[in-house]
Amino acid sequence: MKKTNPLWLLTLLVMLPQFVETIYSPVLPMVQQTFGVNEESTTLTISLYFIAFALGVAFWGIQCDRIGRKKSLEYGLITYGIGTFAAIFAPNFMVLLAARIISAFGISVGSIVTQTILRDTYDKDHISKVFSWIGIGLSISPVIGMTAGSALASSAGHQGVFITLYLVAVVFYILSRRNVSETHHFGKEINFHILFNLLKRMLRDREIIRCCLLVMSFNVLLFSYYSLAPFIFKGQQYSSYIFGYSSIILAAGTFVGAKLNRFLLLKNIAPKILVTSSVIGSFVASVFVWILTSYGIYFLAPYFFIVMAFSMAIPNILSTALIHYKNETGSAGALLGLIYYVLIGSGLISIGFIQNLGISCVIFSGIGVITLLAFKSKEKTV
Repeated sequence: MKKTNPLWLLTLLVMLPQFVETIYSPVLPMVQQTFGVNEESTTLTISLYFIAFALGVAFWGIQCDRIGRKKSLEYGLITYGIGTFAAIFAPNFMVLLAARIISAFGISVGSIVTQTILRDTYDKDHISKVFSWIGIGLSISPVIGMTAGSALASSAGHQGVFITLYLVAVVFYILSRRNVSETHHFGKEINFHILFNLLKRMLRDREIIRCCLLVMSFNVLLFSYYSLAPFIFKGQQYSSYIFGYSSIILAAGTFVGAKLNRFLLLKNIAPKILVTSSVIGSFVASVFVWILTSYGIYFLAPYFFIVMAFSMAIPNILSTALIHYKNETGSAGALLGLIYYVLIGSGLISIGFIQNLGISCVIFSGIGVITLLAFKSKEKTV
């Protein structure tokens, strides 16, 4: 383990992309009404957000190896600030959509740059435990985001949310500039040929493909809730406040999963076992979500277990994903993120057309189960 940046700030930066997305979720019905668009178009602001996020992950990850981690982080936060500022004054839906795309491209530094710094700093023996600690921090971000979003939606509308996000961008730029130190002290020449060869190598790596499919599965399960649940609550005549408070149940599931994950890792339970258990558990819970979506908001009960599985699985999937790519951590992380965020964005576009939370959960948790079975069967034949 090397000299480290402040873990509290790195944790906040990893939480930031999830926070800025969940704070937006409660105003989705308001965006629909204000700009006069249908539900499919409104959820497009989330699905396209992830496509832009994927491109940002690729771009900033490459910049990590070219210009360093610190400059990449700062430039990304500036880009994010520009996007949120534009969203405040968006005169129509297309401008809002463009502003959201710029914001997503910028805020992706909270994911890729921070993970790169962590992989620079911690070795294989420590990285899983550090990611499990960050997982606990991530359990707080949805409740803060959705509760704040609900309060702002009721008091200041969608513009209040974007003003808040602009101020968040300014605060984190100042914190990062003052507290984050560079962990990569030599520039590396990156060109298309190098990246293409690295991409080919990664696409042949079974563990990378498995990682991307599982990350996609769990993230679509999570963000299906933020995309579709606001309209379910609206249809049941619940206010945005009630939807915001539903985040407490999800945060509790995330917190329990993160704490359980950390406890089991300290007991030397293999990460692969935890991932397998989480995938199976999320599928069973998704079946119950499908059954209960016709009975009001009782589907929140099984969703507790979905987010619990998410917080157990994701740290264990990502912490060791690039263990064989130490010499090109930034670029490999960029390509890894590009692959799974494009998959996430594509998945969210599809659930925007499905417009059924239960069916969406069963489909994408099923993809996780199929991924485990497919890789397990191939491993036996080797």
